[in-house]
Amino acid sequence: MEIIPILLIALICMALLAGYPVAFTLAGTSILFALLGIVFGFFDANLFKTLPMRIFGIMNNQTLLAVPLFVFMGVVLERSGIASKMLRDMAIVFKNTNSGLSISIIVVGALLAASTGIVGATVVTMGLMSLPAMLKQGYDKDFASGLVASTGTLGQIIPPSIALVLLGDVMSNAYQRAQNNLGVFSQETVSVGDLFVGAVVPGLMIVIGYLIYTILINRKKEFVVIEETAGEANILKTLLPPATLIFVVLGSIIGGIATPTEAAGVGALGALIIAAINGNVNLELIKTTSYKAATVTTMIFSILIGASIFSLIFRGVGGDLLVDQIFEMMPGGKYTALFFVLFAIFLFGFILDFIEICYVIIPLVAPPLLMMGFDPVWLGILMAINLQTSFLTPPFGFSLFYLRGVAEASIKTIDIYKGVMPFIAIQLIALLIVVLFPFIIL
Repeated sequence: MEIIPILLIALICMALLAGYPVAFTLAGTSILFALLGIVFGFFDANLFKTLPMRIFGIMNNQTLLAVPLFVFMGVVLERSGIASKMLRDMAIVFKNTNSGLSISIIVVGALLAASTGIVGATVVTMGLMSLPAMLKQGYDKDFASGLVASTGTLGQIIPPSIALVLLGDVMSNAYQRAQNNLGVFSQETVSVGDLFVGAVVPGLMIVIGYLIYTILINRKKEFVVIEETAGEANILKTLLPPATLIFVVLGSIIGGIATPTEAAGVGALGALIIAAINGNVNLELIKTTSYKAATVTTMIFSILIGASIFSLIFRGVGGDLLVDQIFEMMPGGKYTALFFVLFAIFLFGFILDFIEICYVIIPLVAPPLLMMGFDPVWLGILMAINLQTSFLTPPFGFSLFYLRGVAEASIKTIDIYKGVMPFIAIQLIALLIVVLFPFIIL
């Protein structure tokens, strides 16, 4: 029986490598496998009756309603030109500083990450806006491309992040399952807000690490002042509205004033107000941003439904029992198991997006780890930082492909690979600090 769940995973991996869409691969392969299981007697057909309720549960999940609202908020700030205006004004403010433009990119990238929460969108936006400007000023190609790719991945860890919203939902379910398995009747809960709180300090650590490295590496270099960094800048008018919006959204969740979904609604409305203040709201903007938000949301929920079907059938063929046995057989105790899981998630980050990892991999491995006594918030943040690092790691990191798609031809792929290495080291140092000092998160 142990070989059957392994066969299911192998078939899904083969279908993914063949290029089939993730959502349909997860659902379709799993259902076909289950039908074969009914014929050969290793799958109970009655489990199919629970599928409609599982799908309805996903579509009726109030926490996940925050996803389209946060996506809309980010797309409005991106498409209305506010992000490019923030970058220009920050570059003007720091124009007399040796690494002024790179400092501006980190600060604006962090704000953009907090407002969009989508890695691909941030990397592409920053690549189109800031990479040409950095090359004009005389920055090294590897440093410039590495900085842009790395800054784009901050959307994984800086709240309010879509990745943390999805991860919070998954960790909540995994924690409840772990407590059920342990026979705990007065159960504790973990929320998206808990993960937002836990992610604040690690996110700031990574941003500060980026800033320190950038200032040190460029301290003796001279850069050309270009037109984009000349003129007057009203930095207060440019930065204050987006910063206030992020503070209100995040503060209302952390303070317990609003749920993530309610705060996301405020964020979406606030983004439209900021765009209106800048004179950029029109029917075309609302149409394009609504379409983009709907497209991204459809993609996310399609994957969630596919992952839910896979999860049901994987457990139906004994997959969860197999995972538990693997953890029990591991030598070296719970920290060996933790390292194994983090390394596995890191590798999966090369071939799967964070949405697939959140809803396919983490529900399988999180309950056994939580049963070993790890804190769910601490574990969730470790996984988020780990995923962020895998998005940057050559040769398959997603952010590298996003940047390669928008970078000019003079930047070689090897330049991007070399450029991200120091930033990967900064993230790994942050991960190690969080592992050694859990109170940073808790």
